Amino acid sequence: MIPFDHIRERLGQLIAFALVCFVLFTSAFGELTSLIQRPVFLLLVILLGTLHFPLWRKSRLRPLGRLIDLAMAAMALVACGYIIAKSDDIMTGLPMAQTLDLVLCWGLVVLLLELARRTVGWIFPLMVVLMLAYTLLGADLPEPLRHRGFDIYFVTETLFLGDLGLWGMLLGVAATVIAAFTVFGSLLLQSGGGQALLNLSLRVGGRSRGGAAKIATIASGLFGMVSGSSVANVATTGNFTIPMMRRLGYPPALAGGVEAVASTGSQLAPPIMGAAAFIMAELIDKPYTEIALGAVLPALLFYGAIFLTIHFLAIRLRLDPVPESELPSWRQALNPTYLLPVVAAFAGLLFGIVSGNSIQTTAFYAICGVVIGFVGVRLPIGSRAKPETESVAVILAAIATDVAKGLVVVGVLLACAQILVAMINLTGVGVAMASGILALAGDSALSVAIIVALVCMIMGMGVPTTAAYVLVASVMAPALTNMGFEPYAAHMFVFFYATLSVITPPVCIAVFVAAGIAGERWIRVARWALTLSAVTYLIPFLFLFSPGYLGQGGAMAIINAVIFGGVICVAVSVLLSGLVARNVPALLTWLVVAVCAAWPSLYVQAGALALLGPAVWLLRRHLRVQDLPVAAQPSRVL
Repeated sequence: MIPFDHIRERLGQLIAFALVCFVLFTSAFGELTSLIQRPVFLLLVILLGTLHFPLWRKSRLRPLGRLIDLAMAAMALVACGYIIAKSDDIMTGLPMAQTLDLVLCWGLVVLLLELARRTVGWIFPLMVVLMLAYTLLGADLPEPLRHRGFDIYFVTETLFLGDLGLWGMLLGVAATVIAAFTVFGSLLLQSGGGQALLNLSLRVGGRSRGGAAKIATIASGLFGMVSGSSVANVATTGNFTIPMMRRLGYPPALAGGVEAVASTGSQLAPPIMGAAAFIMAELIDKPYTEIALGAVLPALLFYGAIFLTIHFLAIRLRLDPVPESELPSWRQALNPTYLLPVVAAFAGLLFGIVSGNSIQTTAFYAICGVVIGFVGVRLPIGSRAKPETESVAVILAAIATDVAKGLVVVGVLLACAQILVAMINLTGVGVAMASGILALAGDSALSVAIIVALVCMIMGMGVPTTAAYVLVASVMAPALTNMGFEPYAAHMFVFFYATLSVITPPVCIAVFVAAGIAGERWIRVARWALTLSAVTYLIPFLFLFSPGYLGQGGAMAIINAVIFGGVICVAVSVLLSGLVARNVPALLTWLVVAVCAAWPSLYVQAGALALLGPAVWLLRRHLRVQDLPVAAQPSRVL
């Protein structure tokens, strides 16, 4: 008798393969109508979710769990099939919700919330439940929480019988752009591209002071561009980089902090930013290429500040480079077996962008590039040897499984986020919160920005980056645009702070994962993460008040941003590394340089340039004449 788990595994592979084929087909030939594309995608995601995240897997209640999973799969099949069958009637008419619609709609909502609980925990599903309860019961609340009230039939029509509720834009982005890039990222990593990125990182950063931490930063940044998840990135690259840093004498807390920060920054780095950036392109109706170009300078400042802080910390703590014996040779780093898929992938991306294709079609060209590069280095051209068909089949199966797990999390997450956004728009709570922030801050644009930043980090705690951005963009971005800021700058502002929520205490998921790998208390890892990423908490304010940081405002504005952004990175890195902690003149000088460079006034910024020479002289003198102590407890640098 065939074991049930074996059947579940084979069925999961079959559905995963069907999902990959669906994504590739619609990426190559164009997406289907919204009420066909999105229900088909969600159905496949839910079926995979019940297989990859079964209920009560290791419990005595597993037989009951199987029945519940089967019931969820049946509900998804009926509900999604119902929408597909009635798609023409829904789009051309104004359907009124009936009893069957109520059953299917709320059954689908419940199973999505249950899958979200299994995949990302309780916090985000609980937010959705509270928002649904507020929508249905808010008419009975006291002012100022009261709204005009909506009955369950009207809410059902909004959620289920149209493309503005559950089947809205967020699920559409998940079913097209995010799905295509998830396939691309998994294919690139599984085809050897991940090893190529790691080898190059070792070769480039390993021989300098603090090389292990620099390797972690480079590798995590490169991995994160294709993995699409800060937490997954920590779990993947951290299992290599954190033990390497510890072997070379790095404090465990510092090793975990470096990995958490570098993995988080990958969501902010072009050319392939996190899933939230694709959603931003839809929300503000701006081409993704423009969003990616605007993020180039902030990403450079982010990683530049990390590198500088690591370098200064390595000087202070006397951290050695990576031994030559542990570094790959240039021949290994440039091994075409691993490197060719990466080169072909980015050639496909470039071709898609230059040709003016949609972003999902561009991803399809990149996928084709990976396949060509992968197959090309394995086909023994000019030889009678047989190609490695067995290994190719194994890799394709691994890719399908990897894609399936990634898309289950993203698909379920964005489906729930779409419910949340639909209810926020229906009740008008976003407008009310924006008005409340404006009333609290008065006429001060800086006060509004500070309040929005704090709220974004609080609302994003414990929530994956994509969901955090959707949540804060719906509620907080209007407060900034109402103050006169450009929508692009406002959304980038909340995007940065939503991303930073994964390393901001007390609920910092990326830090928790890194601390587990490092074997250190999470609070110590969080302190190092905050130290290394301090510049990133300042960058959003810079591009909010100085458009040059986002590549806007003309050539002079951009040049100004490059110069003074670099000065800020150097100054903050010197201060946070602890190099001049005991030298009061140097400490105060670098502090004044940082403040003046960040001030949005050319006259004040000129003062930063004037003080930069003396500050560098004081630093060099301090390093030359002082016998720098090796900290017994490096976490006390903070």
